Amino acid sequence: MPLEATMVVIDNSEYMRNGDYQPTRYGAQSDAVTTLFTTKIDSNPENTVGVMTMANKGPEVLVTHTKELGQILTALHSTASNLGRTASIPTAIAIAQLALKHRQNKNLRQRVVVFVGSPLEDTSPDAERSLVRLAKKLKKNNVALDVIAFGDGIEEAGEGGHSILRAFVEAASSSDNSHYIAVAPGPHILSDALISSAILAADRGIPDEAMGDLGGDAPAPAAGGNFEFGVDPSLDPELAMALRMSMEEEQARQASASAAAPAPTTSQPAESSDDEEDALLQQALALSEGQGHGDVEMADSQEQELTEEEMIARAIEMSMRGEGEKKK
Repeated sequence: MPLEATMVVIDNSEYMRNGDYQPTRYGAQSDAVTTLFTTKIDSNPENTVGVMTMANKGPEVLVTHTKELGQILTALHSTASNLGRTASIPTAIAIAQLALKHRQNKNLRQRVVVFVGSPLEDTSPDAERSLVRLAKKLKKNNVALDVIAFGDGIEEAGEGGHSILRAFVEAASSSDNSHYIAVAPGPHILSDALISSAILAADRGIPDEAMGDLGGDAPAPAAGGNFEFGVDPSLDPELAMALRMSMEEEQARQASASAAAPAPTTSQPAESSDDEEDALLQQALALSEGQGHGDVEMADSQEQELTEEEMIARAIEMSMRGEGEKKK
């Protein structure tokens, strides 16, 4: 499971008061952050998660590198009364990267997860180039990036389906370690769409390639939550781990059995082999006919007492004897 320090950047702009997600955009975001936290911590006890805001009076770090869910819940609750103004994504990500740099356990890989529920403040080409430069800096410093767009954060596809946020994630991605998903309002829940996406695939033990590319529109979860083995690891991590270990043991057993099986030997088809054997037998019998009549009679008298295999061996032996006499 990934060994990571994650900084979650939440949107606390005025747009979070909208009720197009239940109970509100901010409430749905808070549930998704809680799901993300529990999944990260359950996947590896060494993992840490921090939370910061990016709107109102400006980006602010609320919690850094914690394993305690209570601290996350307290931070989310206090921010619910501090919604306003617009979000500043570049500044928030720069601060998040600085916070990750000062993580206590340097063995933890770095990841920034950004929730964007409000429209981008600046969509000009210069602003996009600025985001791409920031993404390349994240990539250079080995910081993975995930973006969850919802509400007004979902961009209308421009020419060729172009999206500034998607381009931002693509520029930061290294070996497919960064993801972008867009979760439209609807019957499904933001937290369910998040846990069934590629963003938490590695934490749930699912190969990233099985979840697609950078994400795209998050699929609505199927009945049963679309969890691996049908078990939500955030609710029953021990059962999910036991099922995963059982599957890995079975895969290892099958691989071992396959490696122990003898490699197939290349041989001619059965019909070709039989034809060749018949030709050799006929040649041996033809050569044996050149011997004395007494030998032939002796062979005839013993023929009934010999098995087919013994007859073939005897014929070959006699032919070899005939070959020797001809050479003399």
